[in-house]
Amino acid sequence: MIWLYRLALNLAIPFGLIGLAVRGFKNSAYWSRWPERFGFANSEVLDGAPFDLWLHAVSVGEARAAAPLVKRLLQDQPDINILVTTTTPTGSAMVRMMLQDKVSHCYFPYDLAWAMRRFVRLVSARTVLIMETEIWPNMIGAVRRSGAKLIYTNVRLSERSYRGYARFSNWVAATLAQIDHFAVQGPLDRKHLELLGVPSDKISETGSIKFDINVPPSLFESAEVMRRQLGQDRLIWIAGSTREGEEGKVLAVYKRLKQSFPSLLLILVPRHPERFDYMARKVQRRGLVCVRRTDGPVELTSDVDVYLGDTMGELSLLYASSDVAFVGGSLEPLGGQNILEPCALGIPVVFGPHMFNFPDISRWTIKEGAGRMVQDELELEAVVAELLSNPTMRDDMGRRGRAFIAAHRGALEKNYQLIKSLT
Repeated sequence: MIWLYRLALNLAIPFGLIGLAVRGFKNSAYWSRWPERFGFANSEVLDGAPFDLWLHAVSVGEARAAAPLVKRLLQDQPDINILVTTTTPTGSAMVRMMLQDKVSHCYFPYDLAWAMRRFVRLVSARTVLIMETEIWPNMIGAVRRSGAKLIYTNVRLSERSYRGYARFSNWVAATLAQIDHFAVQGPLDRKHLELLGVPSDKISETGSIKFDINVPPSLFESAEVMRRQLGQDRLIWIAGSTREGEEGKVLAVYKRLKQSFPSLLLILVPRHPERFDYMARKVQRRGLVCVRRTDGPVELTSDVDVYLGDTMGELSLLYASSDVAFVGGSLEPLGGQNILEPCALGIPVVFGPHMFNFPDISRWTIKEGAGRMVQDELELEAVVAELLSNPTMRDDMGRRGRAFIAAHRGALEKNYQLIKSLT
């Protein structure tokens, strides 16, 4: 099976290059640093090697979850030499923004056997830490042969992912057997790994690092300033991390809500930066007045309908400036996005039915009264309208959200202590 996998990947190289070229028309960062995709480390990595720790965080969400763990490691071991890899340009930008020059960074190579062998040899890491569930057989094999420890942390394995891996159970079991330890988010993730052949003594339940959200007081101070700029007396609904197919529904709901809430402002934050310009045009085509965050800190006039969050790293600030939050990736079958951020900020959260990447977190959020799940566009309209018209309900859900987050903190320290004990 591994030989078929390697052959298929090598045959797919031209298509991978075409994919990078096409993506570059939406995000020009995809046109640069191609050698890194094939295991040719940049000068920053070559000068920094060998590394004590190589941490991989595929994109923005994983990079944000990894940053507190990296900071915790540096707090205890200031001289530790860390390399962080990402797959996407947005993940790369997030690493630079959150960790600056405290770590080295480059792109994660394609899982080509020859590329991974070269990269693992150049990096020469003592420990390799993979965030969540990036199972790449050639990377795993190369790390194993190098003698480095290989640990998967903050692991979530959804039912959909499990069913996909289970189709190749023997090969997957042999691959997972090469991993030293798994730190999983919950019991369902443990169950799925065990069904795939991972011994129970190689699995630890540590919870989700995403609960360990640091909300500095300065964030609320900045949110108060932004709220004055957006309109102190306006109700504000934010749709964060929205994906293709969702924004049209959100805009349609907003236009109907305006009939009952004439001063309502919508903050719209697409998940992917390459869609910012497209969304600005789409909002205007709907006959709505749009102001972009990158236009600068201006006080909005009452005729502005949509404030487009077209920056990186400010989603928390925009959530904190709002009254009700909808978190995207959930109205379409995309698995959902992080709903814990608005909870931590005391903002009632609404999300769609497609939360298969966060089954436990979405269920707990509903159970604790911090969030509401809606099935479709019409239900989204009804629930958001109910929350906008009921400040007592908003306050109660916000309070429950903060309590919910506080009750589940601790995964960061558990992961840190586990990594420390294994390395």
